[in-house]
Amino acid sequence: MNITLSIDERVAERARQAAQAMGKSLNQAVRDHLEELAGLTQQDVQTAAFERSARASPGRLNGWRFDRDEANARR
Repeated sequence: MNITLSIDERVAERARQAAQAMGKSLNQAVRDHLEELAGLTQQDVQTAAFERSARASPGRLNGWRFDRDEANARR
């Protein structure tokens, strides 16, 4: 989707310089900000998918529990 924004040229120029300092174009910086604002960042999507997967996992410990002595035993 394309969006047209009206902003003061001085603001746009300062924003362009700030984006360039971050290694991004102004367009990419605005896109990233809108995604973050909408709560749709890639990290959020991946985190939610991992959480769903972890909660749905049946687990494979079969009653086994971590034991401090066993964890620190030297072989």
